[in-house]
Amino acid sequence: MRNDVQTSQSVSPSKNQRPEASRYSDATLTPPVDVVEDANGITLYADLPGVPRDKLDLRVESDTLTIEAEADLNVPNDLASSHTEVGLARFRRVFTLSKELDTERVSAELTQGVLTLRIPKAQHAQPRRIEVQTA
Repeated sequence: MRNDVQTSQSVSPSKNQRPEASRYSDATLTPPVDVVEDANGITLYADLPGVPRDKLDLRVESDTLTIEAEADLNVPNDLASSHTEVGLARFRRVFTLSKELDTERVSAELTQGVLTLRIPKAQHAQPRRIEVQTA
């Protein structure tokens, strides 16, 4: 996976802003995500370095999963940055979910910058064994 910058709209810079700062003010990074499927559902692993739980927003609307987050990238007061490539890290990723998934039972955990989302399959999509009768 690669990190892309996606801008939601074009913004013209004000007189006091550098063009680069304005150009990326609405930009988001696409976090790399691994998706693993098993017989009972899917698990997504999203890399969100520096994101605290209170700045993580997960939403499921209909068949769409949206991950939005903002990282805390604070520079200590006694240090000055000579070069900054990511001043404010905002992450956004959107997935279209299968109707076979049970979006009412999504679980999420954030540990050491990795978001783990577990979405089980709906009962009707679970594998089941069919008993064969003999005549």
